[in-house]
Amino acid sequence: MNGPSLALRQRSLGDPSAEFRLFPPLTRGCPVTSTAEIAYPLEVVYDYARVDRDLFTQEPGTDIARWSPLLPPLDVPTLGEGGTPLVAFDDVYIKDESRNPTWSHKDRLNRVAVSAAVRAGAPGVVVASSGNHGASAAAYAARAGLPAIVLTSADSPPAAQAFARAYGAKVVSMPADARWPLLREVVDRLGYHSVSNQTVTHTGHPFGPEGYKTIAYELFLQLGRIPAAVFAPTGYAELLFGIWKGFTELRLLGLAERTPRMFSCETASGGPHARALATGADAAVVELGRPSDAYGIAGTVGGYRGVLAVRDSGGEAVLVTDEEMRRAQRDLARQGLWQELSGTAGLAGYRRLRRDFGGPVVCVTTSSGFKDVGVGTEEHPVVENPTLDDLMP
Repeated sequence: MNGPSLALRQRSLGDPSAEFRLFPPLTRGCPVTSTAEIAYPLEVVYDYARVDRDLFTQEPGTDIARWSPLLPPLDVPTLGEGGTPLVAFDDVYIKDESRNPTWSHKDRLNRVAVSAAVRAGAPGVVVASSGNHGASAAAYAARAGLPAIVLTSADSPPAAQAFARAYGAKVVSMPADARWPLLREVVDRLGYHSVSNQTVTHTGHPFGPEGYKTIAYELFLQLGRIPAAVFAPTGYAELLFGIWKGFTELRLLGLAERTPRMFSCETASGGPHARALATGADAAVVELGRPSDAYGIAGTVGGYRGVLAVRDSGGEAVLVTDEEMRRAQRDLARQGLWQELSGTAGLAGYRRLRRDFGGPVVCVTTSSGFKDVGVGTEEHPVVENPTLDDLMP
C-alpha cells in the first residue's frame, strides 16, 4: 500500500509559481522570492492524483514510512518514529510526541531531512541546536552512517548535550550567536548538509516539515475525524506548518471537508509569529524580553510558515508565560505525562483562551521533561533511618 515517494519538486511558499527540481534541497530558502529582509521557505509538491486513498485506512504505527507516497524519499532506516499516543486529558486530547525514539517530535523531521542528506551525497550533517533538534539529528545521522556536528549554545542543558554526544556527534558549545556563521562555514567549506536555518527569517530545511505532516494523518485516524483546533508549541513553526499541511492534503484528497484552526503558542518573552500576524507582516524578528526557561521555543526569529498556517486556518497566535507553562507541566505530570517546559505551551495556550471550539481539541506536547533546564541537578537530602512518616506524601 505504501509504495514509493510521489514527491515531484520544490516550490516557494512566497510565490508558488517559483518551482525547482526536488534535488538538491534548497536549504537557504527560495533564491527567487526571498529578499534581504525576508526569506521564503520552500515546500514539497506531490503527484496527488496518484495517491491511493486506502493509505488512510491503515492503523498508525511506529515508522513514518507507512506514509511514504506523501513524503520525500526516505533513505535512512527507521528508528521507530511516529505512532505516538493520543491521550484524553481534561477536556482536550494530548498528542504526546515525547514517545518518539529520542523523546521529541524532532525525530519526524530528521528522518526526512537526514534522508535528504544521504540522497544528496553529503559527507555529514550539521545542526545548530540547544536541545531536541541536535539530539535527534545526531541519532538519525548515526543511523545513516554519517558524521554529525552539533553547534549548541553555552547555556544549553548538559543532559541535552550528553544526549547528542551519545550518538557519536561532535558537540561544540559556544555563544548562541556564534553558531550561525560557523554553521554556514561548515556547509560551504566541508559540504555538510544543514538541517538548521541559514537565513534572515526562518526557512530551515525544505523537507523537514513534511515529516510533521504524519502527525495530522495519525490524528485523523486516531480521532476518526478532523479536530476542531490544534494547539502547538511554536519556535520556528515547522511543527505547526507541517501539521496544517497534512490536514490540507487530507482535504485535497477528498478525505476531509475542512482543516482545523491552528494556534501557535509562543513564549510571552518573544513571540515573533504573534508579532508578524499582528502587524500583517509575512515574518518578524523580535527582541527577547525577560528570560524564559522554555528554551526550546524562546526564539527571536520567526518565519512565513507559521504565519501562513495560522492565517489560512483561521487560527490565532497565543503568548504564554513560564508560569502558565509550569502549571500545565505539573498538571500533565500528575497524570503520568512528564513534559519539557517548552512542550507544554500548547496546553497552556488552550487554557489561556478556554473556548468551545465545537469539536475535539488537540494539544501537541513535544518533548520529555528529562531535557528541561536544571533536571538532574537538584539536591535531595538523604533521610537517615526513615520511618513511615517520611514516606507519606
